[in-house]
Amino acid sequence: MTNKPPLIWLNITIFSVSFILATVVAPWYGWQFGYGAEHWIWLVVCFSFCNLSITTGYHRLWSHKAFEAHWLVRLICALGGAFALQNSALHWASDHRVHHKFVDQNDKDPYSAKRGFWFSHIGWMLRSYNAATYDDYSNCRDLQKDGIAMWQHKYYVALAILMNLGVPILLGLIYNDVWGMLLMIGAVRLVLNHHTTFFINSLAHIWGKQPFTDRNTARDNGILAFFTFGEGYHNYHHIFENDYRNGIYWWQYDPTKWIIRLCAWLGLATKLRTAPAIKIEKARAQMSLKYATSKVTQLPNQHAIVETIQREFDAFITELHNYYDVKKQLLESKKNSAAQRYELSVLKARYQQVKAELLEKRNRWHQVVAQYA
Repeated sequence: MTNKPPLIWLNITIFSVSFILATVVAPWYGWQFGYGAEHWIWLVVCFSFCNLSITTGYHRLWSHKAFEAHWLVRLICALGGAFALQNSALHWASDHRVHHKFVDQNDKDPYSAKRGFWFSHIGWMLRSYNAATYDDYSNCRDLQKDGIAMWQHKYYVALAILMNLGVPILLGLIYNDVWGMLLMIGAVRLVLNHHTTFFINSLAHIWGKQPFTDRNTARDNGILAFFTFGEGYHNYHHIFENDYRNGIYWWQYDPTKWIIRLCAWLGLATKLRTAPAIKIEKARAQMSLKYATSKVTQLPNQHAIVETIQREFDAFITELHNYYDVKKQLLESKKNSAAQRYELSVLKARYQQVKAELLEKRNRWHQVVAQYA
């Protein structure tokens, strides 16, 4: 029998006590004494603040460098991250970068989904599975140059205690209900923060669709995106990890993306990174091609159908490249003040022509995929 790593009793205690308080004591207290609107309002506010600090700060800023942030934004995210009680930003980012580098490799991915739901959700934090590399932050040298990230790492324990006890107690004093606020803003909020975040490591690798890549277990799931402030579009994230967006379409719920945009508008965030549009569309088309061809393998005329699908795919991709090439030329010409008006007008006409051809090819490709997918 293989010996399991030793248990981490501090983590077990925190997870167990907070869960019992949230699921047993908090309902009992509410039954006996009741909760007012202020309890529920502050629960939502603090829950959102903590999760957005993780998604905006820990994840997209510090782990993936998807944008650069003003010191005030970094300070707020550092305090919110300590409130969320998920270790320091330096430690969190280090683990997460290893996860992306070795995703689904059971011996290297710290929370590999292929080791099962329980392990990827919480089990990996209950035993010293990563003791050998626990203090190795060599993959985060950039964060070690960030004064606020290192300040939070150095004083993480003190900040975590201050935020998790200080905020509920302060609210309790203001509203004359310290115990109620400790239960709602302390325990209930903490359990919600923990498990909605943990769902990204577990459920988001099990439940959902793979519209961009099937090279790993990550899934896109709109329901999870709602509870995780946009992080549920995980399949996209695992192929375009440095994009500051997870939900790339206007209708996808991604408040983290909106917060980053708002910060940029206010001058508090710069250098927002996005994946090239052509790469996004090609990735989606390649997955559609794979799904469509796999669906016709049992049909008697499968070879002819596969040839048709492949031909439409090739035509679409060719036109896609033409469109983005002409678009790039047009943008460069507009920047060049020396460009002749005639040349620019010709380029604009060519762009409109190629755009129309692309729309036609895209529609035909979608019709073919819809027919056989």
